[in-house]
Amino acid sequence: MSIALIIFAVTIITSLVGLYAAPQLIERSLFRPYWFLRRKQYATLITSGFMHADLPHLIFNMVTFWFFGFQLERTIGSVAFGVLYVLSLALSELGTYLKHRDKPEYASLGASGAITAVLFASIVYHPEQSLFILPIPFPIPGPLYAVLFVAYSWYSARQNRGRINHDAHLGGALVGLAFVLLTDPGAYSGLVRSVLG
Repeated sequence: MSIALIIFAVTIITSLVGLYAAPQLIERSLFRPYWFLRRKQYATLITSGFMHADLPHLIFNMVTFWFFGFQLERTIGSVAFGVLYVLSLALSELGTYLKHRDKPEYASLGASGAITAVLFASIVYHPEQSLFILPIPFPIPGPLYAVLFVAYSWYSARQNRGRINHDAHLGGALVGLAFVLLTDPGAYSGLVRSVLG
């Protein structure tokens, strides 16, 4: 059974239900650093990753997941993929927690941390990957997309608009890279050979 397919489907379904049928589901799933320990909202480390702020946010994350997640699962196996995804959902929130733990009004959601972990881990194994994003008429190399993704996230985190957790992108990238380093350090030699030609 494909863990990636389950995550993909559940994320889309729960996000759409929250956006268009049951907004209270989004409210209960938000990650709120100020209240995380005070109200023991531990589950929101995970539940916030299955909700999205709006349809473009959902589409952007799921397109990235589609291009990189399924191939990564085929490479490392379903169990390892599931572990990476859950770990990155939780660990990528650390920076968000430290940055916003004294702000009662702050709340965020989205699979950003886990998606970025998947993206970066996938690029270690398959640096030759590319993806198409309309209306751009040519494929974007995976490593370039990853750099642009993080740059956009850094810029967006400084703007701090909406409930999208842009801070989690950098944390997710680090988790993805560290996961491969700890579980399959030899994968980096292939990346180096690919980059150096």
